[in-house]
Amino acid sequence: MTTPIVAPAGLKNVIVTDTELGDVRGEEGYYHYRGHDAARLAATVDFEDAWHLMLFGSLPGPDGAFRARVGALRALDGRTVDLLRATVRPGTEPMHALRVALAALGLGDRPLMDLPEEERTAAALRSATVTPTILAAAHRLALGEEPVEADPDAGHAADYLRMATGNTDPGDAAALQTYLVATIDHGFNASTFAGRVIASTGSDMASCLLGALGAFLGPLHGGAPSRALAALDEIGDPSNTREWVRGKISRDEKIMGFGHAVYRTHDPRSELLKGVARRYDSPLVRQALAVESEIEAAINELKPGRRLYANVEYYAGVVMSEVGLPPSMFTPTFGVARVVGWTANVLEQVRQGKIIRPSARYVGDLLQ
Repeated sequence: MTTPIVAPAGLKNVIVTDTELGDVRGEEGYYHYRGHDAARLAATVDFEDAWHLMLFGSLPGPDGAFRARVGALRALDGRTVDLLRATVRPGTEPMHALRVALAALGLGDRPLMDLPEEERTAAALRSATVTPTILAAAHRLALGEEPVEADPDAGHAADYLRMATGNTDPGDAAALQTYLVATIDHGFNASTFAGRVIASTGSDMASCLLGALGAFLGPLHGGAPSRALAALDEIGDPSNTREWVRGKISRDEKIMGFGHAVYRTHDPRSELLKGVARRYDSPLVRQALAVESEIEAAINELKPGRRLYANVEYYAGVVMSEVGLPPSMFTPTFGVARVVGWTANVLEQVRQGKIIRPSARYVGDLLQ
């Protein structure tokens, strides 16, 4: 009989499979996409380039064919727009609308295990390309405004920002693109793992993405950027920071935007986005920089030896705010990037052809 392996809570540090998509090295403060330094990619390439890398294993050529392919798929068909009009009400969260729309788009889809590779890839591209268009349309409809049609000739990041906010500033689009590239993938986080579990059954693309979305909607995952920005509102003047931190620690409350499940040093994504934020030199940016230093010092003072650094969510909210996205669109914007990582992981998992089926240890009462 095989001896069971008892895994730690949360599967912390447990390797569950092999992957060629990327890796997160927490002790080093480093992560990559297929061997390419992800933070460096975010600072130097377009979103479509990183997308091509994740799906096909290489950066695209200079002909722009992949960008054109993605742009042509970004528009919504009339039925999806009608569904959004019938579904979205004032206050509807865009991610909830995305869940409905992706489910509808997946009606009749065949299991991925029954499809040839090119059809699986087509399903991945179709879902990821329409995601920003759906989210932008849902956002506008919730505000009582009309959706904006996609521009097939525009870059993915720039078109999303335009459709969601009307902002066409190239500098803001570039700042947003840096954020999006930096957050495409990040190891076996909860949503990626959830999507891969469903993919391991051979299910269809929509089902895999809906599972990932369900995990992503949790406030400890995709909902973190808006909560980190809300903390800055609570603190106000940076001089209030240490007292605010003391209150959080005394109540054993999480300090949103600080600490990470993997990194034991500075989060490279946070450091990257801090540099992006500095370009704006706004009151919000100056406050965020000052508060970050105060929070780190306060934690070091109150909990010696426990170093907590700003994570990606802290400066993500600042950057998204600076480009004109409201807090209600922070999680959806995160989703615009992460759906690319999800689809790449789903495709890889289906190719492995092995269902994920762990065991649980019963600790309840035994009835006689």
